[in-house]
Amino acid sequence: MSREIIMVSNNIKELDRNDSTILSEVGISTEDEKRSGTFVLKDSEPVCSCSSLEGVELLPMAEALEKYDWLWGQYYWGLIPEDDSPLPMDQTISKKPLGYFLRVKKGEHVKLPSQAALYMTGSLGKQILHNVVILEEDSELELITGCISNAFMRGGEHIAVSETYIGKNASLINTMVHSWGRDVRVKPHSATIVEEGGSYVSNYISLRPAGIVDSNPVTYLNGTGASAKYFSVILGSESSEITLGGDVYLNADETSAEIAHRAVCTGGKIIQKGLLVGKASCHAHVDCSGMLISPGEDGYIESIPGLRSHHEEAQMSHEASIGKIAPQQVQYLMAHGMEEREAISMIVRGFLDADITGLGPELDQRIAEIAELAGHGE
Repeated sequence: MSREIIMVSNNIKELDRNDSTILSEVGISTEDEKRSGTFVLKDSEPVCSCSSLEGVELLPMAEALEKYDWLWGQYYWGLIPEDDSPLPMDQTISKKPLGYFLRVKKGEHVKLPSQAALYMTGSLGKQILHNVVILEEDSELELITGCISNAFMRGGEHIAVSETYIGKNASLINTMVHSWGRDVRVKPHSATIVEEGGSYVSNYISLRPAGIVDSNPVTYLNGTGASAKYFSVILGSESSEITLGGDVYLNADETSAEIAHRAVCTGGKIIQKGLLVGKASCHAHVDCSGMLISPGEDGYIESIPGLRSHHEEAQMSHEASIGKIAPQQVQYLMAHGMEEREAISMIVRGFLDADITGLGPELDQRIAEIAELAGHGE
């Protein structure tokens, strides 16, 4: 099936200065020397797509489908059948498939992160896209995805289908940063498969929540020794409704999985979920933790960690905790010269950092911003 090939800029520095400033809030850099590849989707148009390495291919999805006959079916709608997807592509929004195709070739260990920006300006009611990420055998990559709406966005919906394939002994760290307007509805739908010896780490940071967020990523650990780790940091504010889950199927021996949710509620509703399904000899743990700061009459956190075992050698555990900041902690810090808001921010920062190791500068900065916002009760 023939499709129009999109011609876009191969240099992120050509973006409008205002757009660049907005995208920097979610970790998108305009400095080429800091990224191995860049993709920017603005409303319904890809405006930048480039890669600085031969071993990294980053294309608009429409162009990738035109270029590779094998992509459709094998990878595109390969993990999430099109007929079964609750998020079908709406051809009234765009006549061409939106999203990006990212492939890291066999044996390529990429030192610099790649980045993808999904940006809504208010000129489009919906942004519907489909992404495919492929890491071939013995490859390695860090991907930073920034999703954001500008100050003029009123209402709107962001729907993203993402399929990720991690090959034998390959490793992917995927850090996603969200910063949405209060009237935006966000519905990501993603699936990941990890082969023998492969590793997948997913970091999700919700800096400014949308009005509604409903996400439940699914991961299949299909190869011996495969692993997955999900870390999420969420700030829920007034009028927001956030449901964040994560299902991991441990289908092979010596697989391991960890889900760690951290939520701070200053209003709104937050539901934390995580389901680990052990079908082989494996190790897995899920931890849902929340902190309430002036949630108001309607704000709450609900934690639902889940385990399901089909194998006698599956070692699985879970825990959940919800609490508040102890007044004596704030008083102690204030006695040492801190303002109340500064003290609250420091305590929140310690809570969010707990058990999350290997924070990079992008993730570390965003967590600091959440702690600062929580200290102000926002």
